[in-house]
Amino acid sequence: MKDRIPLIDLGFYKYQMFTRIKENGGYFVSRLKSNANPLIIETHRTCRGRSIDVPGMHLQDVLKDLKRQVLDVEVEVKFSRRAYRGKEKKEIERFRLVEIYNEDEDKYHLYVTNISPELLEPEEVARLYGARWEIEILFKELKSRYALDMVPTSNPQVIEAMIWIAILTLIISRKIYKVLRAINPEVKMARFTTLRWSNIFTENASSLLAIVLSHMGLETSLKASLEFSMSEAVDPHVTRKRFTEEWWA
Repeated sequence: MKDRIPLIDLGFYKYQMFTRIKENGGYFVSRLKSNANPLIIETHRTCRGRSIDVPGMHLQDVLKDLKRQVLDVEVEVKFSRRAYRGKEKKEIERFRLVEIYNEDEDKYHLYVTNISPELLEPEEVARLYGARWEIEILFKELKSRYALDMVPTSNPQVIEAMIWIAILTLIISRKIYKVLRAINPEVKMARFTTLRWSNIFTENASSLLAIVLSHMGLETSLKASLEFSMSEAVDPHVTRKRFTEEWWA
């Protein structure tokens, strides 16, 4: 865990785990649970004008009247360690809390981390956590579009081959996606996502392959297609007894 930065989903939100990461020399970023109410100890960023003096207040009391674009504070949380020999130890830990106003969604996003302000600005913390969604989309694309959701074999060599096929397919898909994005810069990212593109790519992969082969001077033909289909259709397990043989005898 040392020098690593896990981006933690709310499903794994636990102060005990955050503390263990910190104790082992690691860093983390997580969204803050909506009902969390840590005590604010100090402020990392001073706001101009008549801002609220937040140290000594609990977060939920501050959120009601928050007007600033960014809140960057040190907070104190209380939690219980895992029970050992029937005894549960109470702990108090300090973390950094960052709140960023998201104009697109017209609401605040809150993050808890142990990365210091000297290493990352509040906006950079939000962008870093945003990378978690890109990872989620990547795995969703590999599983739902490129056949990694179910691997119908236990053969290590076949499994490795299937993983590489999926990865290479993903690389080709993303390359074409980037070309299309460059050609059509006026189309908004929200309307032309990588996941939506993966649907189009898989549906038209055969046509794209034919175009690529034609560009390389390798024309496909009906004869070649039929020969390939015939070779794939022949069952290699000719000696296997069929359950339905007696039906067609």
